Amino acid sequence: MNKQLNEEFIKGLSKKKNEPKWMLDFRLQSYNAFKKLENPDFGPLLNIDFNSILYYKSTEEKVNDNWDEVNEKTKGIFCSLGVIDAEEKYLGGVSNQYESEVIYHNQKENADIIFMSTDEALQKHPELFKKYFNTLVNYQENKYTALNGAVWSGGTFIYIPPFTKVDRPLQSYFRIDTEALGQFERTIIIVDEGAQLSYIEGCTARSYSKNSLHAGVVEIFVGKNAKCRYSTIQNWSTDVYNLVTKRAIVEESGTMEWIDGNIGSYITMKYPSCILKGDYSVGNSISIAYARKGQILDAGAKMIHIGKHTKSNIVSKSIAEQGGIANYRGTTKIKENAYHSRATIKCDTILIDSNSKSDTFPKNIIENNTSILEHEASVSKVSAEKLFYLESKGLNENEAKELLIMGFIDDFKKELPMEYAVELNRLLKE
Repeated sequence: MNKQLNEEFIKGLSKKKNEPKWMLDFRLQSYNAFKKLENPDFGPLLNIDFNSILYYKSTEEKVNDNWDEVNEKTKGIFCSLGVIDAEEKYLGGVSNQYESEVIYHNQKENADIIFMSTDEALQKHPELFKKYFNTLVNYQENKYTALNGAVWSGGTFIYIPPFTKVDRPLQSYFRIDTEALGQFERTIIIVDEGAQLSYIEGCTARSYSKNSLHAGVVEIFVGKNAKCRYSTIQNWSTDVYNLVTKRAIVEESGTMEWIDGNIGSYITMKYPSCILKGDYSVGNSISIAYARKGQILDAGAKMIHIGKHTKSNIVSKSIAEQGGIANYRGTTKIKENAYHSRATIKCDTILIDSNSKSDTFPKNIIENNTSILEHEASVSKVSAEKLFYLESKGLNENEAKELLIMGFIDDFKKELPMEYAVELNRLLKE
């Protein structure tokens, strides 16, 4: 299949995936929008050579639900990352995407739960798929939602039936292992009335001299009295542009929680958002961004209050060292009819050295006089007094800094399942 991004490539991709005509038409519309749209006029400067990106790479593997049947090389990669261990491979609720396709998927939960790759959902549940696809994140929103619409492949599709509680998190893992590859997964999650779901994704890539591009789109629909928690720990290599659009819409008395960890990538632009449509709906976001040498992490959250008595809470923790840049960028808007609503934003930053930088770019809007919005921000350097005290107790400088950082992000770690908190500790220590 032709590597160059054009209509011929898109038609070939859609044909390979055996898609209906409406999806091909959607891809071509998205491609035309991509060609017209410019890069964002805010945030880091993006200098992506779209002619050098490999837009699709098949693994030549069918989706397996038996770990023993997965290609040995691919198994070795995921096992070395700790994604699948000797016990976990027998559990349900795990999906692994390698390059552009899901290669392993195991679901042994309630038979009414739908948990599969997005490509598979288009084939097996076409009406449900079409009902939600592209309804929350429109392909024309920005250059990268349009690019995703044109070349999307893989990702996760989840439907949780009414009043169903998933006892343990469903998990997906995304891996880029090819130089200059673009990964454009599309994730759709529907948590119906009264249902509950916790979903966790992890992301990594090998390091190359050429930049890779990750431009995923996530659409989440939280029903009346439902609850969804979406946790991410991304450790992309420092040659990956991580440009992701994630959005949830929350109905009456529903709750959406974003738990977002950004450790890697060259440039990240990611602002998970909640549209609090229903009365008494709740949106929470807690995130960390750890930027080191050569990294620019521009992350935050967006909360849009539409319903009455809605609540939102944003907690953003940023760490920068070795000349890294970790910025908070967010929007909180309480609309005119969102009476008696409340929003809280708290941004804390630690700078490890004088070469690093962090800025806060908040946009806070209240359109009625019965609501409350609170914003708090702080930037501090690692305290010399605290370092001296810890070193006097026998720790060296690096150990003392590590202890202070771990304490700084303690609120974030508490929100993670134990095994992911342990993995986060490992990544930060590295």
